[in-house]
Amino acid sequence: MHLFNVYPINNITITKAKGSYVWDDKGQQYLDMYGGHAVISIGHTHPHYVGRVTGQLNKIGFYSNSLKIPLQEELAEKLGKISGKEGYQLFLCNSGAEANENALKLASFYNNRKKIIAFTKSFHGRTSLAVAATDNPTIVAPVNQTDNVVFLPFDDEAVLEGYFKKNGNEISSVIIEGVQGVGGINLASVHFLQTIRKLCTEYNAVFIADSVQCGYGRTGKFFSHDYANVNADIYTMAKGMGNGFPVAGIIIAPHIRAKHFMLGTTFGGNHLACAAALAVLEVIEKECLMQNAEGLGNYLMDELKKIPYLMNVRGRGLMIGFDVPEELKELKKNLLFNQHIFTGEAKPNVIRLLPSLALRKKDADEFLDAVKEEIEAMVPEPRLS
Repeated sequence: MHLFNVYPINNITITKAKGSYVWDDKGQQYLDMYGGHAVISIGHTHPHYVGRVTGQLNKIGFYSNSLKIPLQEELAEKLGKISGKEGYQLFLCNSGAEANENALKLASFYNNRKKIIAFTKSFHGRTSLAVAATDNPTIVAPVNQTDNVVFLPFDDEAVLEGYFKKNGNEISSVIIEGVQGVGGINLASVHFLQTIRKLCTEYNAVFIADSVQCGYGRTGKFFSHDYANVNADIYTMAKGMGNGFPVAGIIIAPHIRAKHFMLGTTFGGNHLACAAALAVLEVIEKECLMQNAEGLGNYLMDELKKIPYLMNVRGRGLMIGFDVPEELKELKKNLLFNQHIFTGEAKPNVIRLLPSLALRKKDADEFLDAVKEEIEAMVPEPRLS
């Protein structure tokens, strides 16, 4: 049997990891500025995380949601405290796509409507409704296509207000990333998020804050949407939630009521997943990682803006993107194979940085020096200092 070949693969095999570094099977060290798609939130193999998960595995790894699991209640309490959403309710699942799927479904249960507003360059997952609300036709199969999703221009208040004015009583939900990840690190403006909140309140639609990639402290606040000083009705979470262990969830405002069997999952909220998620929150709190993400993110963006040829440096916290011109189109590849640094990308010309929130200044400086060195090699004049 062969693997189903859907991933472009770099011929690198990672066998060890610690903090912001990983090592391959030949002993080569790499600086990880991508965190496996923003998954590694507290650093690879953090000792508290390893201890929490190992200790739980030695007790019990899994049983079903048909029995009480006190770890779920502990996680809900901790998550409410650190996120500032203590009045909300928690439903646990396994992946970002599943979180968004359940959020969209729950919104429709709540107001008995079908229409979903999503935005250009959005990415919400690859399952049925999540992919239908993703602005990438190449990954939407015919069976996923639906007239229930409409795509509006990202960050365009006038168009959004006009659509609500015309169709407001049909709209079930609005789903938006506070910072678009796969779309290229595009920030939703504070006023745009505030406008979504106002319109959803006025028309009894559900404001879904997709925080799968831009949440969990990555931007310096727990949810990137918090910069707008408004509350969404549902927040979706995954990626950094378990530091590599598959765990996800949605937190739900109190006016949306639960009924037995309206949502469900076999593996969601299992003992190991809760232990991993609790370890992440404990480390974020103890090591002040949200403050670190904000401070180091600002430092990285300021320094990147000083480097010639890099354009449109933007982001929040440790969710950063910048554009590269055609003559630097090999920069990401050269950083990997010449400098041994992992970064991400968004087609056609964006480099994305999504490192651990525990990244150190020395790691950031190592990255900056490598970028300058590679640009010097590709574009010898002017020299960088």
